Amino acid sequence: METVAGVFNTRAEADRSVHGLGSAGIAADRIAFLTPGTTESVEAAVPTTETEQSGMGTAMGGTVGGAIGIAGGASLGAAAASLLVPGIGPVIAGGIIGAALLGTGGAVTGAAAGTALEHGLADGIPHDEIYLYEDALRKGRSVVIAFADNDDQLEAAHNVMAQSGAESIDAAREEWWLGLRDVEEESYRGLGGDFSTDEDPYRRGFEAALHAKRRGKPYDQVRSELSFSVQEVGSEEAFQQGYRRGQEYLDNLKATTTS
Repeated sequence: METVAGVFNTRAEADRSVHGLGSAGIAADRIAFLTPGTTESVEAAVPTTETEQSGMGTAMGGTVGGAIGIAGGASLGAAAASLLVPGIGPVIAGGIIGAALLGTGGAVTGAAAGTALEHGLADGIPHDEIYLYEDALRKGRSVVIAFADNDDQLEAAHNVMAQSGAESIDAAREEWWLGLRDVEEESYRGLGGDFSTDEDPYRRGFEAALHAKRRGKPYDQVRSELSFSVQEVGSEEAFQQGYRRGQEYLDNLKATTTS
């Protein structure tokens, strides 16, 4: 199973892509739809990353169960939950996979969906891209993700996304980094580093800290796991400094949205 993600400037564009994906034969339970919600529609408040802990999917599914509804009508193609996600705000997460992408448990059948997540229905979710979906939602954009079961579906999903006006996740990643680059270069130069030669390992370290499974974990705790990545990109010192700054980035986002 492969994923195709698109970032949309408007809810209408995202809606069109959901319709198009369904018409292309991709089942509703293989489509995730995430869009900024409204304060009035929020009925549950749950953490964003706790489903990494054993048993939390079940607990979150039960919590979200009370917020089930059809958000946005049939265009979602599935039941949806309205959620208040700390660090992001009100979000409508369409389908089980849609809710799972933000670590908020399950939609559709409440506790039963949470149990399903614990048993792997969310396999294939690109955890290393979640920060990009979160960033898009903070900026008022919508995200649609299709999970393709074969090459024909994969090609169809790419075509639908492009025709609906999606920005690819790779393009969103570059735009996100460009928005941070000048500040990060200044920070690294202030430590005596040469950003012109070390930007790649520094950036890889920064992004590694944003992975859903590493949030809040100090570098020493994940160093052995990341050793291959460090070898791939070069300087471990630059990678470590980038990782530290990535942690600070997350902390600043939390502080900004909870103050």
